[in-house]
Amino acid sequence: MPSHPKTHEAITTEPALAERFASTRALTLELAAPLSDADATIQSMEDASPAKWHLAHTTWFWETFLLRDHVPDYRAFDEDWAFLFNSYYEAEGARIDRFSRGLLSRPTLDEVREWRAAVDEAMQSLLARPECQALIELGIAHEQQHIELLLTDIKHALFQNPLGPAMFEGASSRAGEGERGWYQHPGGIALVGHDGGAFAFDNEGPRHRVLLEPFALAEQLVTNGEWEAFITDGGYETPSLWLSDGLAWVREHHIRAPLYWREGEHFTHAGWQARDPDAPVTHISYYEADAFATWAGHRLPTECEWEAIARGQAGELPAHDAAGGNQLDTAGAPLPTGSPGLFGDCWQFTRSAYLPYPRFEPAEGAVGEYNGKFMSGQFVLKGASCATVRGHSRPSYRNFFYPHQRWQFTGLRLAKDV
Repeated sequence: MPSHPKTHEAITTEPALAERFASTRALTLELAAPLSDADATIQSMEDASPAKWHLAHTTWFWETFLLRDHVPDYRAFDEDWAFLFNSYYEAEGARIDRFSRGLLSRPTLDEVREWRAAVDEAMQSLLARPECQALIELGIAHEQQHIELLLTDIKHALFQNPLGPAMFEGASSRAGEGERGWYQHPGGIALVGHDGGAFAFDNEGPRHRVLLEPFALAEQLVTNGEWEAFITDGGYETPSLWLSDGLAWVREHHIRAPLYWREGEHFTHAGWQARDPDAPVTHISYYEADAFATWAGHRLPTECEWEAIARGQAGELPAHDAAGGNQLDTAGAPLPTGSPGLFGDCWQFTRSAYLPYPRFEPAEGAVGEYNGKFMSGQFVLKGASCATVRGHSRPSYRNFFYPHQRWQFTGLRLAKDV
């Protein structure tokens, strides 16, 4: 899901915790500001949640894991709302079914905003307390993940409307055409995973050694124009390009293009817009990414290969700036632009299964349910997208989705053996 450090390993000039708390909470509200109560209530599929639910769930997180346990005599804003806005924390008790979130006409959007304001005020007493720092860091990162989900979920919801409504004003992709270059890696032992210094999610560590064979990673993301060539060449109709599960998925759901595509256009937060052939392709599944890589005569990278290049563990190559590229700074329509570097524009599929690292241990308590219990049947994505809050990602960051899912800003960067 999901905030930009200025280096890969340590935060040096990061704003104070209270400032980051305030800016993150404010950005969530700013992104939801153009939405009516009806817009914010609809749920277009089970994978997605209503915008109002995101505003409420992130508030429930602060109330449940910080205020309830650290403020004496704190009383919940509404005792019944925990049942509505708990996501998947079994330790926190019963909750409504996931696909019933769109049925919550009450509380209203304004009532959720009132709840947010009350929780923000109550949190002020905790922001400087050392024993709360780790949980506050987690809460900020958690809300940043939901900022991205709010954007991708509402995009999918508005897409269902035949009128193609716009949420924000449009922006040009300004992508630049160029030949594909390659980052070369000689192979050898690499260190991957978070070093345990600054904040990271539990699934990013522990740091460990891996052995890499010589490989190369593409400097550019695959573009819309390249994907159009794949379609024209019969990519979706050629069984030899597809994994068996992927071919079954394509046939069952009649998939013929990335999500949000129609002739010469794609649906964006600014409504239907002309599709830039030089901009990175997005909203593809793992199945599609793998089939394209096979068609192109290459493959997807492993997550360790991607991270080794990001860290600059390839001879003379410098480390990549995790705070660079096209990422989210302010409320507006996120759109891939083809920015340089490994971070930004879209999350990039790897061919690595989402599994625990050696010696992985989930965090204690309910927050231990955050990542570990989802390590089954999903694939790791690296980088960041145009909807990722700047500063949220880092080289060790492990995003993960099921192979058929594509409503996120997902794309691909090719790799090859050397």
